[in-house]
Amino acid sequence: MIGGGAAGMMAAISAAECGHNVCLVEKNEKLGKKLFITGKGRCNVTNAGEADDFFASIRTNGKFLYSAFYDFDNQALMDYLEGAGCPLKVERGDRVFPVSDHSSDVIAAFVRELKKRNVEILLHTRVKGLHLEENRAAGVVLEDGRVQKADKVILATGGLSYPATGSTGDGYRFAEETGHRILTPTPSLVPFNIEETWCAELMGLALKNVSVRLVCGGRQVYEGFGEMLFTHFGVSGPLILSASSYLGQNGAKEKKGEARQGEREPAGRSDSAGPDSKRIMLYLDLKPAIDREQLDRRLIREFQENRLRQFKNALGGLFPGKLVPVMVSLSGIDPDKKAGDVTAVERKVFGELIKNLPLTVTGTRDFREAIITRGGVCVRDVNPQTMESRKVKGLYFAGEVLDLDALTGGFNLQIAWSTGYLAGRCGEERRCT
Repeated sequence: MIGGGAAGMMAAISAAECGHNVCLVEKNEKLGKKLFITGKGRCNVTNAGEADDFFASIRTNGKFLYSAFYDFDNQALMDYLEGAGCPLKVERGDRVFPVSDHSSDVIAAFVRELKKRNVEILLHTRVKGLHLEENRAAGVVLEDGRVQKADKVILATGGLSYPATGSTGDGYRFAEETGHRILTPTPSLVPFNIEETWCAELMGLALKNVSVRLVCGGRQVYEGFGEMLFTHFGVSGPLILSASSYLGQNGAKEKKGEARQGEREPAGRSDSAGPDSKRIMLYLDLKPAIDREQLDRRLIREFQENRLRQFKNALGGLFPGKLVPVMVSLSGIDPDKKAGDVTAVERKVFGELIKNLPLTVTGTRDFREAIITRGGVCVRDVNPQTMESRKVKGLYFAGEVLDLDALTGGFNLQIAWSTGYLAGRCGEERRCT
């Protein structure tokens, strides 16, 4: 077993439960290092929604996950953690968290299960490559040159997101060296860089209950509702992260010939998913609960009630204080004009700005800020019913190293749990690394 993250720990436990003697090799000083920071330290372990919700939230290669999910679904994961001494709770959007709100409790539960099943854990141990015998996985080569023999090898090394946690793409190299195709890794579930400088003026401002539309080259590729955050570089927050997962396939890094699922350009690495020559726009609807006519009536009422006040001082009932001067500036209306003197044409233009506030996307942040990695080992090289390689016998894959990704909400961790569980049920032989 290479990798002690979510997929690796689950795979090790699953393999041990099948009677294998398991050795888990992790280069970090502890297990679950990325899991520890997931969900801002709270760890959104899965989503409690129905199976249809899960598959609707998978952005890449959803059909590949049928066997893995139905073998070990979200309810199975929740039951497992509860049984392992980590009580859970369900929050808005069916997101599941530990009751304690501490990711360390999730990790501790898995560590207890690993020890209970006598899984050998090698920390501070780097893998240099895979050890093959007659094109069959027969162990791993450690950094010091020693060969750790095994009958089966599970590769659960993660992707490239949050490299400080050890996600440095080692698994891609191991897979590529053994003949597997690698689909270009790009950051996903990642904040946007924005051209408009006024975003920086709003740094730290969170907007709830807004909607956004992402338009690439004149074509709308995403529309969503939720919460977003302004930052010094642009925008972030759950709504923006979800939007970014549509950018990768429909705009920024899309190349000719990439239209078919699983056929994006092999090999290569990417530090950014910045846009190409296509113009990429993000449109904010600051008042999505009302239509344009209702908004116009609201503006008429606000301006009438504040008719003697200057326009710049008449918007407190419409926006958070920090947003008011920006909206005044963008409106083109004289800030010192009395609210009662705002013309119908000016009011209509202002209403359109509120319903369709434009932001120019210049790119995304890099892997250091990406929650997950899109791309990885081509799933066509992997048997979806077992997670075993179609190219190298005895080699299995699990988690983010595969070309699988989903929206926010616990779905990506469920991919890790499900594929890890299925990979762990490898063969009938008795040793598994």
